Amino acid sequence: MAEQRPEKLSAGSGTAEAARATRRLDAPRMSGPSVHMSLAEDIGLRIVRGDYPPGTILPNEAQWTEIFNVSRTAVREAIKILMAKGLLASRPKIGSWVEPKERWNLLDRDVLSWYAHSPDRIQFLKTVQEFRHIIEPEATALATIRRSEEQMAEITEALRDMGQATTLQARTQADTRFHLAILRASGNDLLIPLGTLIESALNHLFLLVTRNDSTLVHALRLHENIEKSIRLQRPNAARNAVRRLLANTDALIAHSERNM
Repeated sequence: MAEQRPEKLSAGSGTAEAARATRRLDAPRMSGPSVHMSLAEDIGLRIVRGDYPPGTILPNEAQWTEIFNVSRTAVREAIKILMAKGLLASRPKIGSWVEPKERWNLLDRDVLSWYAHSPDRIQFLKTVQEFRHIIEPEATALATIRRSEEQMAEITEALRDMGQATTLQARTQADTRFHLAILRASGNDLLIPLGTLIESALNHLFLLVTRNDSTLVHALRLHENIEKSIRLQRPNAARNAVRRLLANTDALIAHSERNM
């Protein structure tokens, strides 16, 4: 595969591009041990939402330092973080540029979170949903056979917390815990870190589709059917229960998309 060359910005456009989506130059100086993380988050979010398209050469260290009122050390550390996540590449005398999307590490927690706030978030959440269709029915079937009593208690507790939650945030957090607990109970070592990586994406997905009392009650019943199937160790019933839940979520996503 031929290497994609970064596109040079036209004269003066680097400053204009930076000014279009940056903080005020008179903003208080960012400080503290995590300043480079905050800077990486700010730049990463702008990349993922399309402010800096793939191939764009980003401002240099001096420009970032001026834009964000931070040290060059913080800028260098932030760029290293974004390079490790696959968003940026760098070369002497050229600088840093945005990599093609297919090179981004979309299973990275931060990249997932930034993507969930991007203009393409609906399409991204559909991708998360496709992933769930591929993974969750069989993972849940495995959980019915392999789960321990302690793991079953964790699943049941998350379900109870969903039903007792008094805020949307508490409800979605319990919902995410429910699904991650099932992945752990599947006993497949590869699913455990994978589930943790998509935790942020699941939170954003559930926040999108969890809106009113009628959908909450129906979704809770669907979750209860999953919990019951795991507790009674019925693999086929568990698969079908998960598929019904996923079909319900598909419909809610489509409804949200129509009303955006």
